[in-house]
Amino acid sequence: MPFTNRVAAGRDLARALAAYKGDKPIVMALPRGGVPVAAVVATALDAPLDLILVRKIGVPFQPELAMGAVVDGPAPITIRNDDVIASCGIDAKAFDEVRRRELTEIERRRQRYLAGRPHPEVEGRTVIVVDDGIATGATTRAALQAMRERKAGKIVLAIPVAPADTIERLRGECDAIVCLESHTFFGAIGAYYADFRQVSDDEVVAMLDRAEAKAPAR
Repeated sequence: MPFTNRVAAGRDLARALAAYKGDKPIVMALPRGGVPVAAVVATALDAPLDLILVRKIGVPFQPELAMGAVVDGPAPITIRNDDVIASCGIDAKAFDEVRRRELTEIERRRQRYLAGRPHPEVEGRTVIVVDDGIATGATTRAALQAMRERKAGKIVLAIPVAPADTIERLRGECDAIVCLESHTFFGAIGAYYADFRQVSDDEVVAMLDRAEAKAPAR
């Protein structure tokens, strides 16, 4: 397997991103799995760490299959995967019901992870969007579009592993992509990690606390 765990993947990704340190970037993680990867990257690049609260909108009878995604914000951005919606026979009511549930979970996470934490201003800055891997790309696309709407100066997508065709579809959504492993026949993200255990809310909060404690040194 290419990666021992998310921390090891973060170290490999940080080395590949070293040239961006001079840009004084902001590292934006997709929780929860992207946070351990992004925390290592942020430390290596001496960059602030923040979150993009984005959720997959899963097919009701197959939740792991993304029929879209929604990202937090004053006007939440929704991405629809029309091919999946059509093939699974999902109507507008079913889509909206799942979307509402995911927005509720986004609000829970905002309160749990970010209550009282200041957000770095991304306008005009280099932003590095980090996750532990990509499958369909729906959540990633929503996250990248959110950064574009917030007027980031340069958007870099950084992931350890992803399907080759998904990477190609995402090239138009960002300025650069750093992907350590891309595969034509992909499977599941966890297949590329020896340890892919779930990341807990408490772990996310602890990593954000550590990153915030380092901020004055910057």
